[in-house]
Amino acid sequence: MSVTRRPASYSGVKPKPNSSERRRLPPTIGEQLPCTGEPTALYSTHEIMDKDRLVTATEQDMSDELNLKTRKYLRGDGANLETLRDKKLKGQLAVREKLYSQSAKAAAKAEKWLMPTDEGYLEPEGLEKTWMVKQESIIREVDVISSRKPFDMILPELGPYNLEYASSGRYMLVGGRKGHLAMMDMMSMDLIKEFQVRETVRDVVFLHNEQFFAVAQKKYPYIYNRHGTEIHCLEEHGAPLKLQFLDKHFLLASVNKFAQLHYQDVSTGVIVANYRTGLGRTDVMRVNPYNAVIGLGHSGGKVTMWKPTSVKPLVTMLCHHGPVTAVAFHSGGQLMATAGMDRKIKLWDLRKFGVLNTYSGHAQTMDFSQKGLLAIGNGSRVQVWRDSGNQEYEKYMSHAMVKGYQIGKVSFRPYEDVLGIGHSMGISSILVPGSGEPNFDTWVANPYETTKQRREKEVHALLDKLQPETIMLEPSKIGTVRPPRRKERPTKKETEEEMETAVEAAKSITFKKKTKGRNKPSKMAAKKEEEVFKAKRPFLEQQMNNDRSLKKQRIVEAELPKALQRFSRKKAS
Repeated sequence: MSVTRRPASYSGVKPKPNSSERRRLPPTIGEQLPCTGEPTALYSTHEIMDKDRLVTATEQDMSDELNLKTRKYLRGDGANLETLRDKKLKGQLAVREKLYSQSAKAAAKAEKWLMPTDEGYLEPEGLEKTWMVKQESIIREVDVISSRKPFDMILPELGPYNLEYASSGRYMLVGGRKGHLAMMDMMSMDLIKEFQVRETVRDVVFLHNEQFFAVAQKKYPYIYNRHGTEIHCLEEHGAPLKLQFLDKHFLLASVNKFAQLHYQDVSTGVIVANYRTGLGRTDVMRVNPYNAVIGLGHSGGKVTMWKPTSVKPLVTMLCHHGPVTAVAFHSGGQLMATAGMDRKIKLWDLRKFGVLNTYSGHAQTMDFSQKGLLAIGNGSRVQVWRDSGNQEYEKYMSHAMVKGYQIGKVSFRPYEDVLGIGHSMGISSILVPGSGEPNFDTWVANPYETTKQRREKEVHALLDKLQPETIMLEPSKIGTVRPPRRKERPTKKETEEEMETAVEAAKSITFKKKTKGRNKPSKMAAKKEEEVFKAKRPFLEQQMNNDRSLKKQRIVEAELPKALQRFSRKKAS
């Protein structure tokens, strides 16, 4: 920063020039203007009035925008204080209402400065339909930076291609079926690393940041760093078909061709769980971002949901009358989309596990955006659906690839209105207005983070790592008090031990000595027998009730015909 030094004699008052200096001084603005009878104004009265009106209109627009945002944070309509007669209560409510309005204004101002960008959707005019708008028309209307985001990268020899975006949306990982791997910086469109593994690549996924990624290859999953160096070979997983990463738990999940589901902690290298699904081979696998539950789609039309601490699936849903081809979860965790070979696309409410809507159509791949748009890829066509209200999805955009291209995967880019498409002839990218979150939180995902910020974030993520036991269908139950469980029926051995303990306690009772004639040994023995019988009585009654229930069940099962006996309640093992 440069500092202009003033002379020591400077006192803030302009010295009066002498006669020689006065001649060399430049003329002032008034001296340069032509001399007329009246003083000439720099701006006319109309111009000043127009500027005042413009400033007033701008201030009014800003005030209206702030009031509109303030309504969102108000707690309903204010109390009607004019009808109150109690002055004390009226004053207390007036102070409280003032605090409510101040807090709402503060929240609106914070939203204005912290979230400066609003999402924007395509808005049709008249009878126009949004799904009829082509990509060329959108590119002509957007700004220069956004117009550079859509592209087509033709790679016909090493496809079909799979792609994955980092959580910040800045980096893209590309994997070709014939062994081609590449990582790109999507902001500068620079190629970071490209290499060939000379082996079949079925899936790619980023780990906790863009420094590491996992690749599902022919025999095993491999972990590489961003420079293409092989870090690990996970032989315990077998031949993987799909990979998913749980970023809050540092767990890499894979399902192999033998229908085995593996969970491995990438921070410690420990295999957390290894289960057989028992429903045949599957290559449909997605993670619910809300609760980190893995969803698998099977050839029998079922969708199962798994967590690493449960041998059996948490939920088994019969979704289609044929193989499931695609599964996608909404970021809110309460909506699931499935597609099957029965040419049906269904939306499910995961709060009650019921179907919301059923649409006719076929999908090989699906994905939800951050703002709830649903992308559906089938053949050489991509459709984007939008919620029109009450979970009623309708067509929002449509994009046709070159005839003959087979779409393998669609994936929305986080924090951008971009949809990435992996197909048989390479990768493509199109603009989908309103799909991405317009304002990113630097503590969650920062596309502009430095090396120091990335290291700090990685350390904090490891310190805040969640244990596998925290994965459940409803994660909001964590931290609450578990309701008391119904007492389970004790086993026969436990019942006998309790009865023996009660009998020993009854035999050890000492009776008070009474007067002569009432303290005979026979009477004392009778009293002890009576106490022993009282101790045994509740256990004997419980045993008789159990025998009666078993006898009734046997009678009912014997009366059922053979065709229906398989539906009777089985004996608990």
